[in-house]
Parts: sequence; structure tokens; C-alpha cells
Amino acid sequence: MERPWHKFYPEAVPYKIQVDAFMSVFEVLERAEMEQSSSLAIIDGEREFTFFELKQASECLAAALFQRGFKKGDRLALMVPNCVEYVITFFAVQRLGGTIVQVNPMYQPYELDHILKDSEASWFVGFSTEKEKLDQLQLNDRLQAFYIGTESGQAFQTLLEEKRTELPDLLIDPVEDIAVLQYTGGTTGRPKGVMLTHFNVIANITQAYTYGQNVYKEENHRFLGLAPMFHAMGVTNMLLCILYRGTYIALKRFKVEPVIDLIRKHRPTLFTGSPTVYIALLNYPDLREDDFSSFKLFVAGSSPVPMEVIKKFKKLSNALFIEGYGQSEATTSIHRSPIPGKMKIGSIGIPISGTDAKIVDMDNGEAEMPIGEPGELVVKGPQVMKGYWKNEAETEKTIRDGWLYTGDIATQDEDGYFYIVGRKKEMIIASGYNIYPAEIEDVLYEHPLVREACVFGVADPYRGETVKATIVTNGPVSETEIDEWCTARLARYKVPRIIEFREELPKTAVGKILRRQLVEEEQEKSPVKAE
Repeated sequence: MERPWHKFYPEAVPYKIQVDAFMSVFEVLERAEMEQSSSLAIIDGEREFTFFELKQASECLAAALFQRGFKKGDRLALMVPNCVEYVITFFAVQRLGGTIVQVNPMYQPYELDHILKDSEASWFVGFSTEKEKLDQLQLNDRLQAFYIGTESGQAFQTLLEEKRTELPDLLIDPVEDIAVLQYTGGTTGRPKGVMLTHFNVIANITQAYTYGQNVYKEENHRFLGLAPMFHAMGVTNMLLCILYRGTYIALKRFKVEPVIDLIRKHRPTLFTGSPTVYIALLNYPDLREDDFSSFKLFVAGSSPVPMEVIKKFKKLSNALFIEGYGQSEATTSIHRSPIPGKMKIGSIGIPISGTDAKIVDMDNGEAEMPIGEPGELVVKGPQVMKGYWKNEAETEKTIRDGWLYTGDIATQDEDGYFYIVGRKKEMIIASGYNIYPAEIEDVLYEHPLVREACVFGVADPYRGETVKATIVTNGPVSETEIDEWCTARLARYKVPRIIEFREELPKTAVGKILRRQLVEEEQEKSPVKAE
């Protein structure tokens, strides 16, 4: 079926794509190594790995894990920032037919406990700094844990140094076997594991490559890897880079000055980031006119980028600047501005190759809304997840007749461009991170003096949104105490930046807290209007 947005596809970009249903994720690396063995695959600080060296290290690690009993279907929790060890471990697990359980290194034991137990992970790789967290949870007996940067105990490096070669046959059913468990939040506050099959992952990076082939088909690309690989967008960026035989430049954490130094040294050509990152780079006091001149494509996601920011980057680089939209439940990419093509400010663009989308009514999710009328955005494509891990009820709510119900409220214009205008879900997006109020509220309610709590996002000119907690207490509690309580249990980006104490919270007749009323009160007094 032809859709209105198809006329904006660049020449040679197809509406549909053919996904290799027999290809596993490990074969992305395998094929790259066969074609460009000596080309540079990864730059991590002073360390550089060719495709041959990366594949060899991954197979050595896979063999060492296999010798210790790792079998097909096992789950390995990977709690590592962007670095070559992440990439080696990721592909080693894929070589054995296992599943990577994505874990944010900023997670505290409270958050980590649920993911490790829910995923039933039996293997763990993290930096030595994570050992204390596992010790607190008393999970070492159930997990075979290996630590990067330690010289004692189960050291990650010793697995590579064994240089084992014995491996099982690569027997993977791409359509059914789960490559990645990507945890995402929900209204219950307990993260759910998004099951991404090998087919989902291969489909989405194939879609992204096909849609952006006018840029990606050029040679000698260097991808600036700032998006964390423990996030769906970051890991698919890394895989996409290997798919087009580029060099992935890993950076553990975003800090403006080191990133500028890295750009000047390695001259990357591609970059994906949140609006916060783009704003921070532009505001660097010692920025040079040619700092961004090597770039050919900038991709922004999570929330709209201010027009002035886009104009400045185009002026400093002559690169294409596009915006996009995605969800972990769809591997990552769903919509993007055409590459190259017409970009509409404030729009998430149009569905990428092989993706269909529509706006439906928010009551029953069936009737398609007229042009310009808001409704829930639903999408269909080969990148849509298999479902939520061990959660059939939530899966049935989210995927209906093959359509993924995103929970985002959107409109579509006459050209088929889409615009996010709100969220049916209560998710907060701050500096590119997805934050779920219910998870923070669960932590607040565990405090002995918190009687009621409501968490929501408020507009922020730099972070996009920031987290606010409105609290009713049973006794005297200070903001500092609440901050310390949350910091001990949550990753720092989830900790409320604004804390307000009230005598009571607005409620419905049946006693449900009116979150929307609190949000509207905040919008009325804030000079920065929420999108």
C-alpha cells in the first residue's frame, strides 16, 4: 500500500525491504571481517582494533565462556559503558546463541536486583566497581561474574588471555531466538524486558542503512559513539557502523571538552545524540569554526531540537541534520527525516523503509484519526519486538494484530510527516534518558515518612525535561534527606531535581492522584512551555 510519505523518500530508497531471515547478529561482524579484515573497527582511547582483531577477541571470549559451561539461551548481564570490552562481550554472547541483558552502569543495587532476578541471568560482565553492588545483593553464588579492570578473582582479561578456540556450531533461529533483553520502564514502576530477536536487530539496522544509504554507502565513515550501548539506540548504532564497515569511536561518558578533543583528533563523520548533547557542544567556549567540518550527518532523537541549534550546526559543518523517533519495543528506529530531503521543524519525520504507521483513537485504538487530529501512534514493521519477557499480559496490550501501540500521542500532516504532541504514558525524557515516574514513586513510598508522592516531568531549557517530586509526609523531612534516599537507590539521572512538599495532593472522587493537574499547574507558572 502506498502511503503519502513515500513520495518524500530519496531516489533509490525503497518503500519495502528484504530482511535476511537466516542471518544472526554475529554474522554482522563475521561478514565485515571477511570483507575488510584489516580495516579499523573500534577506537577506544589509545586502543584500536581491526575487524580481524575484534572477531578474534570475541571468539576467544566465546570459547572461554563455552568451556565454563555457557550454553545456547543463557543470559549474560552486561553492565558496561561504551568501550571495546562491551563490543567483544556482545559478539561473544551472540556467537554462542546467548542473550545480552542490557544493564545501565549507573544503576544502584535496588534497580539492579530486579533486572538480574527477572531476566534470570546466570552470567555477568562489568567493571570491578560493580562488584560491591553484586556483593550487596548476595547474587555471586547464582552468577558467574567477570570483572574488567581487576587483577584478582574472576578477571575478564584472563578469559581473553586463555586464547581458547573450541566453539560449538552456530545454530540460531533468527526469528525466534532472543539476541537482546532491553529493559524499559512502565506504569507499574518495574522495568519490563523487551525481547529483541536476531531478526528484529538485523531488520532494524538494515532498515536504517537502506533508508540512509545515500550517506552510509560512502567509504571511510567514523561514527562518534556517544549514545550508551546499554541503550537500544546505542547498540544499534554500533551494529549499524559495523554493517557499513565504518570505525566506531567509543566514549564511556559524555563530557564536552574530551569529546571536542576526540573530534579534533579522529575527525568523525557521523553522530547521533540528544538535543542536550548538541546544545552542550555548541556552548563550548573554545569551539573552533572547523571543529564540526568533518561531519556528514547529524541525527537527533528523544525530543525536538531548537531551530537555532540546527542552523548553527549546519553553518559549522555543511552536514545533513535530521531528527528521528524510536522505541526499544521497535529495536530503536521507526521514523526519520529523509536523508537527504525535506525536513519539517518539530516533526519526527516519516516512517523508515519497511515501516508502516498510523494515528488511532485513544479510547479503543481502532479508528484511524483524520489528518491533523491527535491520537495514539501505532507502528508495524519487522523491527517490532517479539514481546515482553515473561509478561504476556503487557505484550497483548502493546502489540495488537501486529501493530505496536507506542503510548505516544501524535498527529500526521497531509504529507505523511508525524509530530509527537504528548505521551499517553507518563514517561519523562531528560537529557535523552527515559524515566518512568512510577519507579521513582515506588522508591519514595518506601521512605518511612512519605505518605503520598507524585512524580512528573517539568520543562527544562537544557535537559528537555527534569524530574519533579511532589510529596506529602507524615512528619518533618528535608529535601536533602529525600535526595539522599533516592540517590542511594536510583541512578542519578532519575533522582528528582525539584522536590516540593504539600499538605495534600489533588485527587479524583475515588482517591486517585491527579498527576495531570500537577503538570498543568507547573506549566502555568513555568516560562518554558512543555511540548
